[in-house]
Amino acid sequence: MENGQIVRAFRKTGSYVGEITEAGQDVCIVRVLAVLKHPMQGNLHHPREVEVPFFHERKAHAFREQIQVPANMVRPYKGDIPKYEDSLKDAVQNLHDELAAKPDDPFSKRSLEALKVLIREYELMYGIQWPNIAKS
Repeated sequence: MENGQIVRAFRKTGSYVGEITEAGQDVCIVRVLAVLKHPMQGNLHHPREVEVPFFHERKAHAFREQIQVPANMVRPYKGDIPKYEDSLKDAVQNLHDELAAKPDDPFSKRSLEALKVLIREYELMYGIQWPNIAKS
């Protein structure tokens, strides 16, 4: 990996396209350009559990935000880089659809509640609308 290289970076439960701004042996600093997979909601230490001390609303990293990623979680990226807002919209829609497909699962219900709060924030921040996602 080298500075300026376009990569796919995996951070916590999200996946991003970005540009390496600082390549180290153990860690890379990556400038986020697009979201490939929105982070899962909930507690990282207790995945898919609802009864936890704090159930996190996990936002996607912002456009051009610099994130620290372990070097072993960075891969070269080939292909077109989607516009950030379009990629965020697709990633949120995919996560929503995945969770909504399990309406009786307590984790999915709780995650959908958290995701709807984030959707309202994304609408304000980026002007994105999700016509296929109910706002209530």
